[in-house]
Amino acid sequence: MELHCFTVNPFYQNTYLFWEDPERAVIVDPGFYTSTERVEFQNFLSSHGLKLSEVILTHAHIDHIFGLEFMFKEFGLKPRMNRNEMMTYSMAVQVSQMYGLEVFKYPEVGDWIDEGSNQVIGGVEFDVYFTPGHSPGSLSFHSSKDQLLLSGDVLFEGSIGRTDLPGGDHGTLIRSIKEKLLPLPHQTKVYSGHGGITTIGQEKLTNPFL
Repeated sequence: MELHCFTVNPFYQNTYLFWEDPERAVIVDPGFYTSTERVEFQNFLSSHGLKLSEVILTHAHIDHIFGLEFMFKEFGLKPRMNRNEMMTYSMAVQVSQMYGLEVFKYPEVGDWIDEGSNQVIGGVEFDVYFTPGHSPGSLSFHSSKDQLLLSGDVLFEGSIGRTDLPGGDHGTLIRSIKEKLLPLPHQTKVYSGHGGITTIGQEKLTNPFL
C-alpha cells in the first residue's frame, strides 16, 4: 500500500491518501481548507495517475472534514463514518462559525462503518476499531498486512486526543487506547490526525498519558 500525508488547514491536520490500486485511491479525513490545498491535492492525483474512489472519516471534528464539500462537488463522493459520530457531524457549521472560520456545505453521509467489521477499503483490508473518547464515534483503522494504524485523534506521538470537546470523555479514551490499540504489534506504525508518525511500541514505553 502507498500512503501520502497532506498537512493542511489552520489546525495542521494530517489528511491521508492511500492506494493499492490506482483506480481506487481513498482519502481519510479530508481537511482541505484553502484553494491552494485543494489544487495541490488534485495535482498529486493527476501526477500519480490516481482515481479517488472513497472518503472515510476517523471522526467528524471540523478540522478533519473541511474538504468534504470539495470531495462531493469534485468527485461525487460522500463520507463514510461511524453512526455515533452523526451529532458531531451535524454541529460542524455551528462550530466553524464559533471559530470564525469559513462555513462549508457538507454532504449527506454515504454509509456507516461499524466496529468489528473487516473492511476492504480501496482494495486494502482493515480491521475497524471503535475507539471513542475524543469524540463519540471515533474509529481507528488497522492494516495488519501493512503494519499500520490510522488512529485519527485518538493516539498521537507522545500524547492522546483532547477530551474537553462535546462528546469527549477521558476515561473512555484511555480505555479505547489500552483495550483496542495497545494490544497491536509493537512495530505497528501509527499515523495520527496531527503530528508525526510513531509506533505502538514507542507509545507503550514513552507516552506519559498511558
